[in-house]
This record gives sequence, structure tokens and C-alpha cells, in this order.
Amino acid sequence: MPNIINRMVTAELADLLGGSEGLLFFSFNGLSMPENEAIRGALAERGVSVHMVRNTLVRRLLAEQGVELDSAALKGNTAMIAADAEGLIGAAKVLTDKEYKALRADGKLGLKAAYFEGQVMGAAEASALADLPDRDTVNAMLLGVISGPARGLATILNAVPSSVARVIQAKADKEDGGE
Repeated sequence: MPNIINRMVTAELADLLGGSEGLLFFSFNGLSMPENEAIRGALAERGVSVHMVRNTLVRRLLAEQGVELDSAALKGNTAMIAADAEGLIGAAKVLTDKEYKALRADGKLGLKAAYFEGQVMGAAEASALADLPDRDTVNAMLLGVISGPARGLATILNAVPSSVARVIQAKADKEDGGE
């Protein structure tokens, strides 16, 4: 019977790993139910879900795909998020949020590793994912870069006629004042 269950879990986890752009591994130890629900809810708002995984199973499935994680990354109680790039960055932002600073200090929550864009990352590099801008921020930055020169050009082109109008008005005011 356990072989059937192991095969089912392996198949489900293999589908999850195959359909994702990146993976985020973190410790999830000794949380109270409200803390657990708060973290899972915040992650769900970002469109990702947490999967508690068996370390040996994940290590074997990743090795089959040619991915070797650090041995410390898959020790102890490990949770995993498999998501697209946007979801992974959002999850890293949630897990490194100042709201959960006390949980990280207590060792209840902590990033262990990540696999993103074909690169294996340690804990520090996985935390750096939180510093990446999300898609909306990148779009806004790109829009600013594109519209900045056009706005400057419009200002310059508008300055020529308004300058001429101010010169004519000054000349008219001078002639009216001189009579």
C-alpha cells in the first residue's frame, strides 16, 4: 500500500515541478495555527500555495531534472512553493516581509533555497528575489522611460510659441505704458 501512495505523491510532485518556472524552499517550523493561516493567506493573495514536501523525494525528483540543491536546503521541515516568476517573486516578498520578522528571528520561518531561471540559489540569494520589482512596477518604470522624452519634447515645443506670446505681450504692455 505505501508504494501506491508514494507513486501518487511522486507523480503529483513531478507535475508540480514540471509546470513551474521556479521553486522556493523555506522552513516552516513550530508555527501556531493563526501564524500558519496568516502566512498561507498572504501567499494565496500572491497566487501561490505552500506544499509541505518530503526532502528525499524532492531531492530525487530534482536530481532527475539535473538540479542539485545544497544539502542544508533540504533538511528539517521543508515547505516548497512552485510557481511562475511573478508568483515566486511575490512569495519571496511575503516571506521576507517585516510583518514576519519575529518568526524569522525565532527560527520558525526562513528561506532555505530557490531555483529560478535555471539557477540554484542559496538562502541569501533567495532573499534577494524579494528585492526584484513585480510586473506592475516594471511596467510603470518602462512607461516612465518611454514617456519621459516625449513629455520633454512637448514642453520644448510648447515653450517656443509661449515665449513669442510673452514677448509680444511685453511689447504691447510697454507701448501702452509709454503713451
